[in-house]
Amino acid sequence: MAAQKPTKKTNASAEELKAYYRDMLLIRRFEEKAGQLYGMGLIGGFCHLYIGQEAVVVGLEASAKEGDSRITTYRDHGHMLACGMNPDGVMAELTGREGGYSRGKGGSMHMFSKEKKFYGGHGIVGANVPLGAGIAFADKYKGNDNVT
Repeated sequence: MAAQKPTKKTNASAEELKAYYRDMLLIRRFEEKAGQLYGMGLIGGFCHLYIGQEAVVVGLEASAKEGDSRITTYRDHGHMLACGMNPDGVMAELTGREGGYSRGKGGSMHMFSKEKKFYGGHGIVGANVPLGAGIAFADKYKGNDNVT
């Protein structure tokens, strides 16, 4: 007996699929530019790119709802862009300019946006876990069904 092939149907409309593709393309192009700037010495510290993982974060954001929080590790540029943070502000942060989300002080791994409920990338692997647990506990304590 032959194995049954998985279905490839989706509930997403053609317009939604195009929007997902545009989001993935934005992240890819942004990261390519960030890689160039890093190579030119215009981004200080480390710069962990999100190239090749664009679909992961776009899918995550497609399933997120208003009120859900985000917290990541050091490879966080794609998350910032996918949750709607302004690419100009993200790039300003990467290049150490005042217009960045952390006023140019956080760099690649330490951005934050309370408005977007993006609680940062973290340079220390695992440091985000207790912070994420705290955010999730706060949501549970408040009685909402938000996801962190």
